[in-house]
Amino acid sequence: MKLASTRAANSVRSLPRWRGRGGVGEGTPRIVVCPPTRPRFARPPSPASRGRDKPSLPLALALAVTLIALPAARAQDYPSRAVKIVVPFPAGGTADVMPRIFADWLARKWGHPVVIENRTGAAGNIGAEAVAKAEPDGYTLLSAPPPPLVINQNLYPKLGFDPTEFVPIVIMGRVPNALLVNPKLPQGSVGELIAYAKANPGKLTCATQGNGTTSHLTSEMFQMMAGVKFQQVPYRGSAPALTDLVAGSVDLMFDNLGVSLPLVRSGQLKLLGVAAPKRMAALADVPTIAETLAGFESAAWFAIVAPPKTPPAVIDKINADVNEALREPDVLKRLGQLSAEPIGGAPRATAAYMREEVERWRKVIKAANVTLE
Repeated sequence: MKLASTRAANSVRSLPRWRGRGGVGEGTPRIVVCPPTRPRFARPPSPASRGRDKPSLPLALALAVTLIALPAARAQDYPSRAVKIVVPFPAGGTADVMPRIFADWLARKWGHPVVIENRTGAAGNIGAEAVAKAEPDGYTLLSAPPPPLVINQNLYPKLGFDPTEFVPIVIMGRVPNALLVNPKLPQGSVGELIAYAKANPGKLTCATQGNGTTSHLTSEMFQMMAGVKFQQVPYRGSAPALTDLVAGSVDLMFDNLGVSLPLVRSGQLKLLGVAAPKRMAALADVPTIAETLAGFESAAWFAIVAPPKTPPAVIDKINADVNEALREPDVLKRLGQLSAEPIGGAPRATAAYMREEVERWRKVIKAANVTLE
């Protein structure tokens, strides 16, 4: 699926700024020229020297053209060294695996290393804050699922960064969430699980990727719509949660299919349903959760954003190259192995999609009365 958009022009312009609760604000860059001030104790210029101090008109025009051309020149030179992509979740989960696909491809195209750095904790807030405070030069980027970009602002009373100030670049892909259980659990369908949970409130343990993650909120939405109660067990990402689910330390989990599907195919986990609007072609025998709970849908998407005030020309360069990667058969094959739907599109479309997601998850948080403990 391609987000509807127009291709960004390679000229100096302002980027769309997405606002979590208020829409798009168009910021127009201004150049303010202040009149020169004479040093406090300077000797006044002589009449004979006044004319020599004024630059000629051709020189002034040449200087103006040079200043205007600087951003475009920087974009043409970008990148001239290694680029770091911060992933605010542990290695091993889809949030880590997906950006590595693009990092590999971009490193080959750019001729410079693209390094993934995992900075975990606080539902993605620690890594996001580090990027928010980084130099806005395109050499430090954030790759993240919804929590630090659109969810946490609705959950945390105070953040160390403003998520609406990030500059959206592109959404790489989207992966549906699914209901996974340990094979030892006797229930074999969504309906059977709901019936058991209703008869035994609070008995089933549900692993999540952490408080405020899509895994956590999908679980809360399921409990609200099904009228059941689970005992939540938060982890720091998918990988450790799935490890305990396989071991039988917890009973069930709502996770995206990116890294959990191989565990299903190997028989280590049991897949009861997918949170997609319709059955997936690759999993045609697996029902949707919506077949039991009408309207139930949940997916995790993975975006690349830049620190506030990153130059538009650099944003457009990264966006164009990621979109080029999304047309490469090898990249599409690797995304398919994660059950991911390729997205892409221009920065403006990315910003609009993220604004919609802020409101969507805000409604879930409010309806399910989700609070951080």
